[in-house]
Amino acid sequence: MPTMKDVAKLAKVSVGSVSKYFNGIALKEKTKLAIEKAVKELNYEPNIYAKGLKINRTNTVVLIIPSIWNPFFSELTFHIEKELRKHEIKLILYNSENNIENEIQFITMSRQNKVDGIIAVTYSNIDEYVSETLPFVSIDRFFSHKTNFVSSDNYSGGRLATEMLIKHGSKNLAYIGHGSKYSNDTISRLNGFKDYCSEHNIFNQICYNTGTREEFEMEVDNFIKKFIITKKIDGIFSSTDAHAFYILEKLEDLNISVPEDVQIIGFDGAKSSKREKNYLSTIRQDIEEIAVQSVKILVDTIENKENMENKTNVKIPVTFLSGKTTKPIL
Repeated sequence: MPTMKDVAKLAKVSVGSVSKYFNGIALKEKTKLAIEKAVKELNYEPNIYAKGLKINRTNTVVLIIPSIWNPFFSELTFHIEKELRKHEIKLILYNSENNIENEIQFITMSRQNKVDGIIAVTYSNIDEYVSETLPFVSIDRFFSHKTNFVSSDNYSGGRLATEMLIKHGSKNLAYIGHGSKYSNDTISRLNGFKDYCSEHNIFNQICYNTGTREEFEMEVDNFIKKFIITKKIDGIFSSTDAHAFYILEKLEDLNISVPEDVQIIGFDGAKSSKREKNYLSTIRQDIEEIAVQSVKILVDTIENKENMENKTNVKIPVTFLSGKTTKPIL
């Protein structure tokens, strides 16, 4: 296996020049071309791990997500890994299954293995375990002490979904959502819904649960019987696409037509594949941009640890995607 010394010998330059080349330090064009030619001829690959030891880095980042089965988290993981690769950083993926004990264990393991940083989507109370010395970016969740934070503009998304239900012909609306017991920015979707309804005097009902998934589904079932079967509600904004599909399934079982009887708009807009057609009308999060900004903030923090007290909060705009669960606008 060729070494940096072999590259320097073939290129007829110093080992220091080769080192500068791989560290992105400017060199004379003649020196740069000679090194590039030698690297190609020798098929030389730099040892990024050895490089990492010299600068006290492991070139690895941990991503903690609640579930790989959710299309939103799968797509997010894809884009985060793609962005990290541009910085020659490897990704370690932890699937927490939305379990706080798993999340605490993963954070502890990350510190012990001296990873360079963590990106996390968590709705648990892990505030005290988030180290202020380890670069950390949170997606969708504020922590009690300051941390880097990236999210979609959930409030505007809530308002947009409500506006679209009205524009597509609904008159009496409902918000159906399952939230965390701990503060996170997704509650802004509900706030946007409520404010828009209040400002425009729109009749609305809210079905919001922070208990177990079983408790949430039971509450949704009761809500459908009380407000949908009785035709008191003709438009639903669901806090996520996953919940929207659950609602769709229940309405189909009751022979309630969507969108003829009830229109539904979800929130996420994630896809299982690039060619997948959009069935659900939804508020689309710009998942790629969330990933880009999360990686950018984390890498900047890793490279400037002396300024870790300076935190960054970024909100990403959302858009409406029309699908088969809303009527055409007349």
